[in-house]
Amino acid sequence: MNRPDLSACKGQKIAVGLSGGVDSSVSLLLLRDAGAVVNGITMKIYSGRLHHKLPDTLDACYGPNEAEDIDSCRDLCAREGIPYQALDLATEYESQILDYFKAEYQAGRTPNPCVRCNIEMKFGFLLQRARSAGIAFNRFATGHYARLGQRAGITHLRTAVDTAKDQTYFLHRLNPSTLDGVVFPLGGLTKPAVRELAISYGLAAIAAKPESQDFVGGDYSLLFDDQQPGDIVDESGQVLGRHKGIVHYTIGQRRGIGMSLGPTPMYVLALDAAHNRVVVSANADLFAAGLEGSQALVHDPALRSGEFRALVRIRQNHRPAGAVLALRDGQASIRFDDPQRAVAPGQSAVFYDDEGFVLGGCVIDRGIRLPAQA
Repeated sequence: MNRPDLSACKGQKIAVGLSGGVDSSVSLLLLRDAGAVVNGITMKIYSGRLHHKLPDTLDACYGPNEAEDIDSCRDLCAREGIPYQALDLATEYESQILDYFKAEYQAGRTPNPCVRCNIEMKFGFLLQRARSAGIAFNRFATGHYARLGQRAGITHLRTAVDTAKDQTYFLHRLNPSTLDGVVFPLGGLTKPAVRELAISYGLAAIAAKPESQDFVGGDYSLLFDDQQPGDIVDESGQVLGRHKGIVHYTIGQRRGIGMSLGPTPMYVLALDAAHNRVVVSANADLFAAGLEGSQALVHDPALRSGEFRALVRIRQNHRPAGAVLALRDGQASIRFDDPQRAVAPGQSAVFYDDEGFVLGGCVIDRGIRLPAQA
């Protein structure tokens, strides 16, 4: 069975972030077999305050299934004789992820909790707490599908071999100094290969587990106690209907709007938080010539000022688009070669070169509308 070359990890003390799923479980055992001295660690982030709203069967990164996942991690480590600790970070998660998420949505933006969780929680508070708990390690490993590569002495993220599972979009804000201490054992494997490895390790039940669902199962309204209905309007402000709270909608959405203008279906164009309105329009109006962004970063010093070409991904499942980028003082101006659909403020735009190396990214502030047709 094809296994990744992890010989460089022999003798290394490596903390492995475990979730209870197949990817992190296989990563742990691959590193152990490569001769690394491994410890399993898990973030305990679910406070239970949404328990009355979430189904017990929900398998998501934040939800009531967390206790079951921790038990699975503990059982695996006990079976293999590997030290394990679950570290309570529920307070940090509440302030850094949930509060951010709610504030962004209430401002009419579409936040990305996974991007923020990686930089703030998994590669931040989790490692700090692990060291405070006396866990000795000099590298950290996760089951993310991503690779690492060197360019001019700088460690960069690179897209995974399994492009359908690639997770570099969510990891793009990790800087080179952090990446120097990171291992991604699965970056050169496909998902089917990982499941086969799990079965060979006697983890058939974990291998058969379905993929975890989106953050809180994708129903973000569960995070909000008070949702105010309001008007659905067109771009001129004409009222077309009513919405049940802007947290139920995102840019580009059609399902759930329940309206059209004659034969033309309508899509969410914008969330007007100041007036509690959902603005809708025809699909053609969702295409943007480019975008403006803030919190821009690049990992290669040569690109930190001026203009350069890159491939830009504006959401996780977006096919990267060719573009010209201009960066200055943390601001980004991006012009696409071809118009792109549903540029959502609050999401991240991630920059790649044509070999899959991650160059950097920014937070989208606004899409640049196409010129009006004559």
